[in-house]
Amino acid sequence: MSASPLPVDARLPEIVETIRQRRAAIITAPPGAGKTTRVPPALTVLGTVGVLQPRRVAARALARRVAEERGWTLGREVGWHVRNDRLYARDTRVLFMTEGILSARLQSDPLAERFGVIVLDEFHERTIHADLALAMACEAWRARSDLSLVIMSATLDASRVAAFLDDAPVITIGGRTFPLDVSYEPGGDAAGVAAREIARGAPAVLCFLPGAREIRQVVDALGPASRQAGFDVLPLHGGLPPDEQDRAIAPGRRPRVIAATNIAETSLTVPDVTAVVDAGLQRLSRFDAARGIDVLVTERITRDAADQRAGRAGRVAAGRAVRLWDPRDRLRPHREPEIGRVDLAPAVLAVLAWGGDPRRLAWLDPPRPDALDAAFGLLQRLGAVDGEARITPLGDNMRALPLHPRLARILIDAGGAFEAAAACAILSEAQRPAVRRAEATVTSDCDLLPLIDAWRDMPPQVRRAAEEFMHAAGGPGRRIGETALRHALFTGFADRAARRREPRGRSLLLASGSGATLAAESGVIESEFLACLDVSTAAGDPIVRLASAIDKAWLAPNRHDVEHVLTADGGVRATRTDYLDALPLSSRAVAVDPLAAAPLLAEAWLARAAGDPAAMLLRQRLAFAGIPADLQELALTAAARARRVGEIDLERALPHTDRAALDARAPASLRLPSGRQVMLDYRADGSIVAAAKLQELFGLTETPRVMNTLVTFELLAPNGRPVQITQDLASFWRRGYPEVRRELRARYPRHPWPEDPLSAAPTARPKPRTR
Repeated sequence: MSASPLPVDARLPEIVETIRQRRAAIITAPPGAGKTTRVPPALTVLGTVGVLQPRRVAARALARRVAEERGWTLGREVGWHVRNDRLYARDTRVLFMTEGILSARLQSDPLAERFGVIVLDEFHERTIHADLALAMACEAWRARSDLSLVIMSATLDASRVAAFLDDAPVITIGGRTFPLDVSYEPGGDAAGVAAREIARGAPAVLCFLPGAREIRQVVDALGPASRQAGFDVLPLHGGLPPDEQDRAIAPGRRPRVIAATNIAETSLTVPDVTAVVDAGLQRLSRFDAARGIDVLVTERITRDAADQRAGRAGRVAAGRAVRLWDPRDRLRPHREPEIGRVDLAPAVLAVLAWGGDPRRLAWLDPPRPDALDAAFGLLQRLGAVDGEARITPLGDNMRALPLHPRLARILIDAGGAFEAAAACAILSEAQRPAVRRAEATVTSDCDLLPLIDAWRDMPPQVRRAAEEFMHAAGGPGRRIGETALRHALFTGFADRAARRREPRGRSLLLASGSGATLAAESGVIESEFLACLDVSTAAGDPIVRLASAIDKAWLAPNRHDVEHVLTADGGVRATRTDYLDALPLSSRAVAVDPLAAAPLLAEAWLARAAGDPAAMLLRQRLAFAGIPADLQELALTAAARARRVGEIDLERALPHTDRAALDARAPASLRLPSGRQVMLDYRADGSIVAAAKLQELFGLTETPRVMNTLVTFELLAPNGRPVQITQDLASFWRRGYPEVRRELRARYPRHPWPEDPLSAAPTARPKPRTR
């Protein structure tokens, strides 16, 4: 097949020469200019070319396109290497790879000696793999004088990347232009608009939707119309098998609607497309470090993505783009780099295995420190790194497997067993509901078991992935039982352990401390503890779609709390609870720590101190003596010596010098002539009051003083009622006593009423009864 001329062709000699001399360049060109299929073959004069593509379907399609244009043999001069699929030879000159493949190659070949040129295509998508590949490739590029680095994109802030590559030249290529009519239909129905464009004569309509669920809805909605009008409706997303993806982008004999995610935005040419229907939405993963899960969110696309999508309609002829949002909506100009929003554990492990330090690596956009901390925390939990953030032998084995570190840990724990490889294949699929063929409502200890039992019904790419995982783990997989599989799953998802809030309930507490709900389709309804294998978000708590039971014996606490609580009798009880992160595992009574108990006792004492006579008296005495003291601090000090609230003695908690001063300046009591001690009442007006029966004061002529303040006596009758209040006892004995004696001695004949109280013996007791 002869290659049709494209705008980039005339610039190829200039591009090759520039890269030969400068060893780096940024090439910007609009969709349809031919940069992806024409530039890499031209650069083979500088050595083998490795081309990085964000998506598997694009890598395969581009390799086929180059083979057709150059007359090369697919799998010989040009080939691909993507996850779970490869087609290339030792002498392949242009190798299209998905980005994670290059990162893996650089770990075993840090200088990229297999290649003379590395091309990072569609770099504007800023996937984490692209940023990692750029950072690692740059190290090789700076170390090798014969390695060239090329960044290509249709919509890219080229100046930033050029500065990162030591002011590399920017080569801008114009595109082949066809008239493009862009219109807006806010709130329009994607299926209806696509059918209308087919009716207008479009040979192919590309309909951009956020995810597989929306694609299924459009495919179902167009079913009746497509049968009646004679057009095809084809889905296109990353969760489909390769043959179905290839079918969607292959030329068709009938008009067709391709309902696609953003997989079709760039590089991938869908033949005959002259109309685009754009819902304006995309589904992205965002890592929630607080909960330790990836949160799948639907967001408005950016302006450069909208331009990319619209451009799909003008690549082969004049076209139309219908946008299903209001033209007044303001879109963000560029895509957000994935490095700022996704789980960084795979990238961190790759850098460590490569021999670098993720915190010091020269990134185009450095990752957030909290995201790096979360990644290191997960890797340490998996055993991939040690406490010094160094890769362990286990981590090195995990890195060698083509899996997320979680899944690699599962496969290693299970010894590469078939059941574990099958579980990893299912869990690594982007569109997991699409492979859930078995009945999921059957009670089980692991939601993956019904799927593995129905292995023959799994999509081909899932079965192939399991075979590749077993091969990577060392050969044909052995078989293991259910318990061993569940343990392996637990090792990969220990940080996503959960505990049921009530027996057989679906409300869960996650190890992160947040709540979650076990989905109705999950059959894991008996176990108290479970591993959350597939967690998605909804309006409220996360939804656990796939779970596996955890035997409690596998759970080792990584922290404990000792809680002290006040008991009904005024004492303190201590309980130690062992936790796995936020999950309580077990509790038991332990000895009370006086330092922890003291604040509880003090708080309880202070709560009732307002009505406590002893507390009130101490306050009064301290104030009268002029001794500054914090009652709360005193209570805390006193509580440290007590076991119950009732044992708290604030006066004993005073420093020795303050206590001595208090006793000297404001004694708590006064000894009466009768020998009895009577409590002193230090009042707010500065007076000091003592209440005593007047018989106890016989013989006392001079009123006592405290710090030069006369004590005010409330002189009580035998019935305890005051009969006189005085600060002048001498005057009372002379003037007041005779009258009191006359009134009371007949009423209280058993009490002494001497004519001369100053010579009488003081007493608190009545006279003995006579027979």
